[in-house]
Amino acid sequence: MKTRYKVLTALFLLSIITFLDRVCMNVVSKYVKADLGLNNEQFGYVLGAFSLAYALFEIPTGVLGDKIGPRRVLTRVVLWWSAFTGLTGTAFHFIYLIIIRFLFGAGEAGAYPNASIVISRWFPAVEVGRAQSVIWAAGRIGGALTPLLVIPLVHALGWRWAFLVLGIAGVLWAVGWYFWFRDIPAEKKGITAEEVEEIEVGRKQVATTHHVSWQLILRNPNIWILMLMCHLFFYAAYFFTNWSATYFQEGRGLSEEQTKNFISLSYFLGAIGCIVGGYVSDVLTKKYGLKVGRRTVGMIGLGLSSIFFLLSGLTTDNELAGYLLAICVFLKDLTLPVAFAVCVDIGKQHSGTVAGAMNFAGQLGGFFVTILFGTIVQKTGNFNYPLFLIAGCLAVGALLWLKIDPTRSLHSSDIEK
Repeated sequence: MKTRYKVLTALFLLSIITFLDRVCMNVVSKYVKADLGLNNEQFGYVLGAFSLAYALFEIPTGVLGDKIGPRRVLTRVVLWWSAFTGLTGTAFHFIYLIIIRFLFGAGEAGAYPNASIVISRWFPAVEVGRAQSVIWAAGRIGGALTPLLVIPLVHALGWRWAFLVLGIAGVLWAVGWYFWFRDIPAEKKGITAEEVEEIEVGRKQVATTHHVSWQLILRNPNIWILMLMCHLFFYAAYFFTNWSATYFQEGRGLSEEQTKNFISLSYFLGAIGCIVGGYVSDVLTKKYGLKVGRRTVGMIGLGLSSIFFLLSGLTTDNELAGYLLAICVFLKDLTLPVAFAVCVDIGKQHSGTVAGAMNFAGQLGGFFVTILFGTIVQKTGNFNYPLFLIAGCLAVGALLWLKIDPTRSLHSSDIEK
């Protein structure tokens, strides 16, 4: 196996751990709410604390990764968030839990921007979409595994111990990453000269200064449109990350076993969507160019997902709603690796910064929908109103892909033909 695929395997494991830690709170929501006496509106603020911190620390950790390298940054942030994953199990009060989840989110914010930096340094341009798809598929696999692993843990040990077990897994990964990985392919022991040349000739990242003008980013309409698309996209993503268990059990009256199965199915289909989306985008890019390759997948994924979200909210058949929502995850996740591939297309040596900016906007969307969902449900008692809002956001996001131009790099003088 080529060394870059071993690196991708390490990122695959990281992404699984990231989503295990992230989705765990969704899966154990009914136990946490019952233990701490929280209603849905209060629980929304607990979930929102993670999203807000994630948003605020996205850009700083992306910039830091561009400056000092993803080896050190990923080691630090994984150790950080793993510690606060474990400490989640010590929660005894509403405010304490909000603080712990905020600090947990601050750590997880570093994961995907720095993974994008690794890809920009370790993979030729024609493999970027597929590499991104593997990472995001792994996250979906982590989400699918969460209820299968965590619910038995909760029944055996209680919800508090489940967080401690997940925290330990992250610490083990961070230690292994620090001692094994190197930021530059040529510095990695055991890599062949042929593979180094293959990477360096074909990659998007180029050796240059780490300085990036924020004025250049803020005046770039391409990045603003990308950020708005991601903001709207994450309204759907965070419904599944934070509220799906509550929706199925309280909104649709499904059992814990049914809920577990639908959450696992949703994330499993999401993993397939990530793989398919990244692969199709790379194939179309090779044949028709970056604009067609990236835009086509992005538009189709979000557009069809919007329709299925609407149908999910309209149906009175509770099980059918579960299957429709699972299909939504497959469709929307066609777009996910493509969006991060565009960050590499546009950002090149500053891909971590661009990915951080895009994900910052996305996480703000996650924060808003997390708070809105809990508030709307608590005030109206209707669990489907938020789904109609999400459907509209996805429809607008699909149209925004018509304006996203992956051929125009961060530096206006550097145009990809």
